[in-house]
Amino acid sequence: MPDFKTLESCFTPKAGILLTSHQNPDGDALGSMLALYHYFNRSGHKVSMVLPNVFPAYLAWLPGSGDILIFERNQAACEKAFRDADILFALDYNAPHRLGEAAAFFSVNKTAKRILIDHHPEPDTGSFDMVFSTTRVSSTAELVFNLIKSLDYSKMDKNTAECLYAGIVTDTGSFSYSCDYSETFFAVSELIRFGVIPSVLNNRIYSAYSENRMNLLGYCLSEKLRVYREYCTAYIALTLEELQRFGYKTGDTEGFVNYALSVEGMKFAAIFIERENKIRASFRSKGNFPVNDFARSHYAGGGHKNAAGGDSFESMQDTLTRFENLMKEHKESICNG
Repeated sequence: MPDFKTLESCFTPKAGILLTSHQNPDGDALGSMLALYHYFNRSGHKVSMVLPNVFPAYLAWLPGSGDILIFERNQAACEKAFRDADILFALDYNAPHRLGEAAAFFSVNKTAKRILIDHHPEPDTGSFDMVFSTTRVSSTAELVFNLIKSLDYSKMDKNTAECLYAGIVTDTGSFSYSCDYSETFFAVSELIRFGVIPSVLNNRIYSAYSENRMNLLGYCLSEKLRVYREYCTAYIALTLEELQRFGYKTGDTEGFVNYALSVEGMKFAAIFIERENKIRASFRSKGNFPVNDFARSHYAGGGHKNAAGGDSFESMQDTLTRFENLMKEHKESICNG
């Protein structure tokens, strides 16, 4: 575990702190950011938060989420937050380009200290003044828990704990992966001590989906799931027209790729989502097939060994043809991994 005690020298009284996280933010990005937002506010600092684009609606209940600045909606306010910061935290991403268009302002303030807190492999250490990075945790939220515990545990409260729990539970798929460490469950037990009620928060996260989202999921499973047993691979692909037909909102397809992976015998799964100018690909695997390497080699992406993503700039048909050729090429590694 990184030694967060070295952070103490960074903080002056009422420091201007900017918390940032990656494009297409998930529960870990949002939970980590909001937990530190509450912690630093309780510590007397001036805190701002910037996300490149909107977060999923099912996470809007998280305390403090209404205070987040969204770059695609309010670029001027976000640029000011970058310029005014004394300390910039990069949470749940390993390189500035993960900020999307907001990355243009990552280095605009030459005097700000840049601090990385992340659990993805291969951090871009050259872009940061301090790096706290390890893959041996469930989530960035777990790292933030340890930061708070190391620096000033008296500042932990229920709001902070709920945000951390949301980050951990979503990044582990409700404790079904990336949580083989006793430290993860110790952290959760501590969060419960601070007022987290897992059954209540799990319902807020997983039992408040829109009717449109549920109809889209049904459509994916009945009409769009493609299973290739000889390659131990399954995938789902959704066009822009299909998303619009089901009233798609950001976050509606979160977790859909896991349904493809849950088919018996599947060791590799993908979902392809068409955007305005690209196709977003998400990959999942079981066992030793490294989807982060796969994403990096073929989709200019990356991520974790068993959960990664990238982009295709070809048509949907060409993207799927290419993927099917790749799954055949990687058959041995997928099925025997």
